[in-house]
Amino acid sequence: MKQQEIAAFCLQLPGAREDFKWGNNQVFSVAGNKMFAILNFLGHELAFKVDSDLFLGYVDRPGIRPAPYLARAHWISMSCAHPPIGDDELWQLLTRSHQLVVHRLPKRLQVGLLLDP
Repeated sequence: MKQQEIAAFCLQLPGAREDFKWGNNQVFSVAGNKMFAILNFLGHELAFKVDSDLFLGYVDRPGIRPAPYLARAHWISMSCAHPPIGDDELWQLLTRSHQLVVHRLPKRLQVGLLLDP
């Protein structure tokens, strides 16, 4: 999987936009500045939010670790060059990260951003 494919997938999620912050970090966010994924995080890593009750299970898997500076908010990170998970699982996790952020928005901002359950 290439970074361009990950970026294209993130941008096709409802209301997603991209920005570059902190040097060359490619940040994907919704509703202005609510981040749900970061490419080139600390070099060549991908970082994103996961469900709090699944966080420890993910970081126990080889190749996945708590995202530095963001782990307290239940973010994980992994290599972009060789993700330790398959494409389908990665797409599902990125979609879930997007939806976790959307669900924390005020109800009036969630309109058009929620995906079907």
